[in-house]
Amino acid sequence: MRTGIFHETFKSDERMWAVPAVRLWLLIGALVLFTMPLWSGDYLLAMACIVGIHIVATLGLNITTGNAGLISLSHGAFLGVGCYTVAWLGHRGVPFYLTLPAAGLSTACLGVIVGLPSLRVKGVYLAIATLAAHFILTFVFREWVSVTGGVPGTTIPRATLGDFVFVGDRRNFYLIYGCAVILAIAARNLARTYIGRAFVAVRDRDISAEILGVDLLRTKLQAFAVGAFYAGVAGGLLGYFYGAITPEYFVLTLSVFYLAAVIVGGLGTVLGSILGAAFMTFVPEALRLLVNASAHWFPGVAGLLLPMGQAVFGLLIIVFLVCEPHGLSAIWARVRRVIHLWPFRT
Repeated sequence: MRTGIFHETFKSDERMWAVPAVRLWLLIGALVLFTMPLWSGDYLLAMACIVGIHIVATLGLNITTGNAGLISLSHGAFLGVGCYTVAWLGHRGVPFYLTLPAAGLSTACLGVIVGLPSLRVKGVYLAIATLAAHFILTFVFREWVSVTGGVPGTTIPRATLGDFVFVGDRRNFYLIYGCAVILAIAARNLARTYIGRAFVAVRDRDISAEILGVDLLRTKLQAFAVGAFYAGVAGGLLGYFYGAITPEYFVLTLSVFYLAAVIVGGLGTVLGSILGAAFMTFVPEALRLLVNASAHWFPGVAGLLLPMGQAVFGLLIIVFLVCEPHGLSAIWARVRRVIHLWPFRT
């Protein structure tokens, strides 16, 4: 029975996964994940692709909000910047392995500009400032017709690698989850660096962090830039997945969706980003399928419940947060502790 993790060297303390069993389960999970297109159905595969895109975007917002404590309501618009960057470059023949990093970098530069108010305001005032940035960006999406296509939207050329074209859910699955795994490992590793620890110090007590030598200006702008980079890449993957996009996708509810995913999953953890993104994607879909399935037995009741799906989902989130404010990652930590200490009581 494992009762704890005891480090005897600095090298073991700095390992990303300290226990061999964790590395084994991660390997098994990776094998199951990347063989999924071979055994899953079309519906499940399409939902998995959407979850993968949401995971990338949620990882970015969790770095900005969960690690650094900077609330951002412009995250959904950042996805639009990445998506339109991929579309504009793709129409000019730039390959996807250059357009995706370019989408992330261009969005990161914009994130630095949006993050400038964080140097003077925080909390709800910062949220309002980023909300204003969201409305400005959505206005640009609608009006800059030569780049975004305006209200009708624009198409995105398919990602190609030589003669291999990422068309269809099965091929896009590997593109999406290849990027998701790389960015998840990068986010996990970032938390162990000086930059990641500076984010946490600013979140917990920014004045004390500044006294200890943390540069608040650089740290806050870095948090916005890194989070926006993840959102830009997620937006590029979104464009490649759908093949066409309109400004109507990047509405305020998308930013609220990601903020809720961060809170439900757990602030400041990679696992929380993954669980939160999956929860926020699958639970509304499960409610919709439940209502449709009940239509055969209760046709009148099903018609009444279908418009209430969002209300039921919102109520579920409220109840969940009241019962477990630390998110799904905290629940999983307790489950692991019970398994490790079984048959003893925790």
